[in-house]
Amino acid sequence: MKIVHPFTAGLHRNISKIVPVILFFALWELAARYGRFSTSTISPPFSTVILEMAALFKSGVMMKNLVSTIGRVLIGLSMGMISGITVGIVMGLRDTVGRSLSPIISILYPIPALGWLPLMMLWIGINEMLPIAIITIGTFFPTCYNTAAGIHNVDRGIVSAAQILGASEKRILFEVILPNAAPQVFAGLKLSSGMAWRMVLAAEMVAIPTGIGALIMKAESLVRVDIILACLVVLSFFCLFFEKCLEIIERKWTGKWSCHARN
Repeated sequence: MKIVHPFTAGLHRNISKIVPVILFFALWELAARYGRFSTSTISPPFSTVILEMAALFKSGVMMKNLVSTIGRVLIGLSMGMISGITVGIVMGLRDTVGRSLSPIISILYPIPALGWLPLMMLWIGINEMLPIAIITIGTFFPTCYNTAAGIHNVDRGIVSAAQILGASEKRILFEVILPNAAPQVFAGLKLSSGMAWRMVLAAEMVAIPTGIGALIMKAESLVRVDIILACLVVLSFFCLFFEKCLEIIERKWTGKWSCHARN
């Protein structure tokens, strides 16, 4: 059997991830320059988008709007995740609470987060709290649902064994239940993270005068496709960055819990 060095295996994995991205941007550049719609108004080349992005950062316009958007995402995502995990844990641990809240979650979860936007505009008004409220609502349900489902799916035999050995409820929760439910919990968190960026973009485009969404709307009124694409590239990067941060946290926490389990 052929033995593959870990460094070589890691290099191959990284190359397999990077090459498709490079090919995508290369095809974008070629199609925009030599394709049927090779006009800056319809589809500017990727290099033009990068140059415009650099100009926006240099002038401070991109950074100013980006900071506003990131702040809204961080606040709304934190509120949605914390409340979703808390309610999900209670639903997973307490069958009575789970049976009582499950119908409500099942009714409200399918409603698109942006469906709450008109209602929130009437209740909250058009202000800084509007996108935060939309993000909180939109990220609460997938986080809560996945947390409750993850805890509910934990093997009850493992929990019973820990109880027989005299483990406290706190230790059972943090050293048995949550480690086994972690994959599904983090799946909900990563799903919520991606949803948060989509929701803040839509809320800013509709009602807020600052942020990446507002900048896109201003660019649309000026027919500046290069600015629109530059904003979308930046937004995609930060969405990916947040997801990778969650993956790192997941690996560290599951690794920590594995060490506790062995000890």
